Amino acid sequence: MSRASAAPVVPLPVARANRIMIAVLRCGVALMWIQNVAWKVPLDFGRAQENGLYFWASQAVAHPVLPPYSAFVKAVVLPNLEVFGWFTLLVEGGLGAFLLIGLATRFWALVGIGQTVAITLSVLFAPHEWQWSYYLMALAHLAIFATAAGRSYGVDGVLRQRWAQSSGRVARLMMRVS
Repeated sequence: MSRASAAPVVPLPVARANRIMIAVLRCGVALMWIQNVAWKVPLDFGRAQENGLYFWASQAVAHPVLPPYSAFVKAVVLPNLEVFGWFTLLVEGGLGAFLLIGLATRFWALVGIGQTVAITLSVLFAPHEWQWSYYLMALAHLAIFATAAGRSYGVDGVLRQRWAQSSGRVARLMMRVS
């Protein structure tokens, strides 16, 4: 794509109050992920005490939402919890960090939807869980994706014009994921 054929960069949305609320939503969701990283404790992720990530992952087996997913958790995730625990810790830490600063927010919104689906399939039918919390998590990530929330008081908004003017691969990638 040449510079001449690049689509004009239009900030979304235009109204200041809208941008502030989008930034507040993005940062609130980021803080939710950061707070939830706190109970994913290495090295065993709760296996020895049957709490933490181990407990919540085991809810997929104890209270199945989707039987094939439950079978996968039982056969693959729980026996290899330390590997999945580190992956979960890194993904959720990345979600919190990148959404908080507003960098590559559309990409991280999709990651958030994926992580929300995995969590939902694990705990939706667990006792004392409010099902709407998981639906609202997914909707919040959809809103972050739809509004390109990092363009509102985030790094995406600061660097997007520079990326639009560059012909490099990284810049083109960042234009897509922001």
